[in-house]
Amino acid sequence: MEEEEGAEAGPLAVVMDVLPPRMTPKEEGSLPYLRIKDQTPTILTKAIDALHRHKSEFFEKHGEVGTEAEKKAISLLSKLRNELQTDKPFLPLTDNCLDADIWNKYLEYHHTLLNENNKKISWFQSPWLYVECYMYRRIHEALVLSSPISYFDVFKESKERNFFESQEAIKTLCSYLQDLKKRIENLDEKQLKDEFLKLFQIVLWGNKCDLALSPNQSIPQTSSPLAVLEDLKPYILVNNLDYLWSLLISRKKMRQETFSITRVDFIMDNAGFELVTDLVMADFLLASKLATEIHFHGKSIPWFVSDTNKNDIYWLIEQLKAANTKCMSECGINWEYYLKHSWIYQDHMFWTLPHEYCTMSQVATDLYAELEKSNLILFKGDLNYRKLVGDRKWDFTVPFHQALNGFHPAPLCSIRTLKTEVQVGLAPGQGEEITDTDPQWMTTGKYGIFQFDGAL
Repeated sequence: MEEEEGAEAGPLAVVMDVLPPRMTPKEEGSLPYLRIKDQTPTILTKAIDALHRHKSEFFEKHGEVGTEAEKKAISLLSKLRNELQTDKPFLPLTDNCLDADIWNKYLEYHHTLLNENNKKISWFQSPWLYVECYMYRRIHEALVLSSPISYFDVFKESKERNFFESQEAIKTLCSYLQDLKKRIENLDEKQLKDEFLKLFQIVLWGNKCDLALSPNQSIPQTSSPLAVLEDLKPYILVNNLDYLWSLLISRKKMRQETFSITRVDFIMDNAGFELVTDLVMADFLLASKLATEIHFHGKSIPWFVSDTNKNDIYWLIEQLKAANTKCMSECGINWEYYLKHSWIYQDHMFWTLPHEYCTMSQVATDLYAELEKSNLILFKGDLNYRKLVGDRKWDFTVPFHQALNGFHPAPLCSIRTLKTEVQVGLAPGQGEEITDTDPQWMTTGKYGIFQFDGAL
């Protein structure tokens, strides 16, 4: 075990005394090494290109000041790319954002820890999860320091392209939802459960697209998301959907006598097609009365290329409202109404800090207290899973509850397609068996999980 594994961020306590080592890019040829070496420079280059393409827009809006701001942002991102490629030590943040001090204290703590062992905090020597988060925070810093274009989202066009390239699948899904809502009152319990399982599987496979892991392609959803579900079932490695159904249907049946509300929280992942699947699911949960309250948690700044922020949601809804297809425009109109009246969107700086979620109760007590009010928390995607279980070299069979390391604000479920080499809670021999037939199974997005933990 590495020396730093006993704690997460300085004085913060952890529940487990012994934790497996974190994933790092130290080993040449490893997945973290290749991602940092090959993919992150591409992401930074695309961010620079996005700024350059909008050069005339910045000049039109802000005059010469806008042109100079664009040059400054490009210079800062180019410098960042060079630091990464030459494995330079991490630098403290210099902007005045609210989270800068937290980041710098975290950095300082790890400097102290590694200096004791004559190591350095740098791009290829540090925990992979921290390296990635640090890069995206530095991208944000580059824009913040480049006023008056600090508002610019360098990833916006990539997210929008994924939405437009997935139009047919979105149309199919919106049409299915509108038809389902018309007949939902007449469904018996078995039929309702079938629809519940079907829509959750669409939510799962919508997570295949992750622009941070495929910066050179948008991976649109081109086939009907409904037609492929049966063929994809064998690729669900952990399927705890029955727990989710039992929890929600039980509350629905008891609500008149015992429960006044059933709250479901979405900890969101990607914009574009995946965001549509999340909104469809939220709409269904309310229409079926399996939930009475929906909370969405997005990122407060552009993050991991395609992660959802508030602007992404409102942009998507405007696109749907303006669509010349009735089912899409109806969804857009309905979702705009829900966001004003019954859906709650919120973001919190914790989601864009480097911390594992087991520290949330200490680092972000307000957010933890908010999640404790939930009846079911849905954590979407790979990054959330890595932060749930600490992005560590766990054995496949370690129970999910154990790997959460004390993080239990409410019953929760991870919904992800696998794109990084971290997975727990598998049956004995299951991981090894898949490895024999498909050595790359943990990184392609081909396999998925619904992994539930109801223990508090």
